[in-house]
Amino acid sequence: MSDSWVNEAERIGADLHLELSGPGGRRAALIRALREAVRSGRLAPGTRLPPYRSLAADLGVARNTVADAYAELVAEGWMTARQGSGTRVADRAEPLEAAARVPKKSPPRARGPRYDLRQGTPDASAFPRAQWLASYRRALQQAPNEVFGPGDPAGRRELREALTEYLARARGVRTAPERIVICSGFAHALRLLFQPSGPGGGTAVLRGPLAVESYGLGFHRDLLTAAGVRTVPLPLDEDGARVDLLASERAVLLTPAHQFPTGGPLHPARRAAVVDWARARGGLILEDDYDGEFRYDRKPVGAVQGLDPERVVYLGSVSKSLSPALRLGWMVLPERYVDGVLAAKGEREAWASVLDQLSLADFVARGAYDRHVRRMRQRYRSRRDRLVAALAERAPHVGVTGVAAGLHAVLRLPPGTERSAVKAARWQGIALDGLAEFRHPEAPTAVPDGLGGSVRAGGGLVTDGLVVGYATPSEHAYAAALEALCGVLPPA
Repeated sequence: MSDSWVNEAERIGADLHLELSGPGGRRAALIRALREAVRSGRLAPGTRLPPYRSLAADLGVARNTVADAYAELVAEGWMTARQGSGTRVADRAEPLEAAARVPKKSPPRARGPRYDLRQGTPDASAFPRAQWLASYRRALQQAPNEVFGPGDPAGRRELREALTEYLARARGVRTAPERIVICSGFAHALRLLFQPSGPGGGTAVLRGPLAVESYGLGFHRDLLTAAGVRTVPLPLDEDGARVDLLASERAVLLTPAHQFPTGGPLHPARRAAVVDWARARGGLILEDDYDGEFRYDRKPVGAVQGLDPERVVYLGSVSKSLSPALRLGWMVLPERYVDGVLAAKGEREAWASVLDQLSLADFVARGAYDRHVRRMRQRYRSRRDRLVAALAERAPHVGVTGVAAGLHAVLRLPPGTERSAVKAARWQGIALDGLAEFRHPEAPTAVPDGLGGSVRAGGGLVTDGLVVGYATPSEHAYAAALEALCGVLPPA
């Protein structure tokens, strides 16, 4: 906001909406309306009123009518007038009837957790504000006029071109800008694919049943159920999802780079096997690459989409890498699904801000996104190491799995202790999730404890565990969060 704009607003005074009605003519009606605006609190003490000419033009009355009304209200003490300062609402402790209308004290807010160790969000304090602001300014300054009109349902081409280059380089995705559709995140993508759309609720782009991993986000399962899609759980073992058990399903949803929440990558043989299944059965793979950029103890695992772009829908977002507040994600689609998704989305972009899209395009194209990811990869690896070290010292009986990549770990607990550990954490102001929260209702009650890389794993099945996010706390709060976590873990 420029200084000249602020100064002009201060010179002109506040904009007013006044209803002039009742007996006594326009002058009397204006006086009543201004008194009521002050009584109700709409005009706060010190508010500068518009000049006579401006208010008279807005209300369609003579300038002298406004001047006379102001003069009477000044005489009554409702207003003050000083040379060079204009007419203002008189200072008073509070508007005359505000005490009767507004409680003096707002109801207390519900307190959040002392320590937030929930999975799924990055460190909000690490958002690259200066670099993002620079990209936003460039985007705003360079944006053509048509940017400020209705948007393209596919998303800005500048962003789709930047993503085409980045995803090919960083994730092994093979695509073109015409096959990328910008959305507001993974949940929005699922809605576009599965929920009926159009007048009268037309046919959805995809139909169920849908095979899913036996552990995943319940929110996504609920979303699919609401769309009338039946989900069928695939068991997990040390090589990831049992894709060999795919039966009559025509589509499967996987997190192959880093199974959520247990943490392991899908074995290369199974990656090839699920692509073969899709080719043979005319099936489709939905690839949720939710945190594929963050790997620590292994070589990068590329996207399954690179094996067959016509059999895989690749889904990604900036929710983990930058911030969920940006509401920016993308779908990389087989060519045959592009038109259907765009029809489901509608003729006008109503989800992702065009200016945010242009800012992200600049952020990616200038290399700022790569630099931010590298910096955060180092920070999160350090936090992962501190978590493992704290557990080794304070709770050596607790195994840690799923730590080779991502922003969370699974702590293996003694059988029968998960519920009490979650309850104890809640009592101590620690927000985290039990492993059972992510299990499909029809899935087995255990997963291999060595899935995805493990520390001190004993070789067997995990029936009780905690899913601990180590990215969410700010840097200064992390040590205290670890101390509190170790204090609520069950004994050996």
